[in-house]
Amino acid sequence: MPYKTPSACIEAEKDQVAKVVLMPGDPLRAKYIAETYLENPVCFNTVRNMLGYTGTYKGKKVSVMGSGMGIPSATLYAHELYTFYDVDAIIRVGSTGALLDDMELKDLVIAIGACTNSNFAAQYGFPGTLAPTVDFELFDAAVTICKERGTKFRAGNVFSTDVFYNARPTIADEAKALGMLCVEMETAGVYLEALAQHKKALSLLSVSDHFYRPEMLTPEEIRESFNEMMEIALETAVKFA
Repeated sequence: MPYKTPSACIEAEKDQVAKVVLMPGDPLRAKYIAETYLENPVCFNTVRNMLGYTGTYKGKKVSVMGSGMGIPSATLYAHELYTFYDVDAIIRVGSTGALLDDMELKDLVIAIGACTNSNFAAQYGFPGTLAPTVDFELFDAAVTICKERGTKFRAGNVFSTDVFYNARPTIADEAKALGMLCVEMETAGVYLEALAQHKKALSLLSVSDHFYRPEMLTPEEIRESFNEMMEIALETAVKFA
């Protein structure tokens, strides 16, 4: 089937998308970021309501686009952005469930690596286990910005799960016992896609709930209260824009 644009899922011309893209899971969070932080934001995509915007931040062209939930959705958009739109770097700005006892709501996590129960990496046929990890330059920039701002953060392994409602009740305990900081659903896929396409990726996560305490932010709070994470992502983005 012929398409008017390079992608079947993103209705934009190449020059409408910046070289660095912030990627929240929720497209309404993409809208919030664009309208709150970007100057002159222009919506470049509404296909499937997966909203994407491009504007400027501190004079640099930056895009923000939703990814949807889960590795299949996130990697679909990451692949198209990297390969069809020549995007150089994707910065995931997501929510996550905390595993450690001393973690609090809205704490910031920088994912160095992402363990996963997904079979996504099998397509590459590597005779071993691929380790999806962060791009060091993006990671180093984000850490430097956090330190300059005095922002508390944790950096380490996260667990990217394919299963939101897991039939194994011990899975969180097992992840915690192996030193994983939190649970989310996209980072491993985005890191693997970046690895395969020789591109950059970084995942910044804010705690929205806790596996061992009855604490949870509302969808609106998740969408509109992770401002520290969003600002750190934007400050990192402009260094690579």
